Amino acid sequence: MKRLAIVLLTLALAGPVALAQNFILQKTSQPTPAPAAEGGDDVFVPISKYIAAGNAEALSAWFADNLEIAVLAKESDASRAQARQIVKTFFDNFTPRSFKAGRANMKYALGTLKAGGETFNVTIFLSCKEDRYRIQQLKIERL
Repeated sequence: MKRLAIVLLTLALAGPVALAQNFILQKTSQPTPAPAAEGGDDVFVPISKYIAAGNAEALSAWFADNLEIAVLAKESDASRAQARQIVKTFFDNFTPRSFKAGRANMKYALGTLKAGGETFNVTIFLSCKEDRYRIQQLKIERL
């Protein structure tokens, strides 16, 4: 999985950078269910919204049952509940101000998160199972 992530990240950085969208939105109390794979909606719109808002609860609705998560160089395989707590702790320590996602029409996205006075690179990999997208890997790294 790590080798695949490195290859995909290398390919993404080598290609042209997609136009980024800035989603600065208020926190949402109810998470949006993961859309069907066949839908025309951009799967990264709600995901980006929840990251920009620092809404770990809504973001976790997109997590796979088990996922690889890396936050500030701490990597682990985690359950959905464990990953939600890891992301919540990060958002509590670094309050998000904005999130810009690139490569939005792909099954992965690279983005820049401004939070807590710092800037972070965010990498999101999605898998599609039973016609639903789920976050399979989430990485948050300091620039």
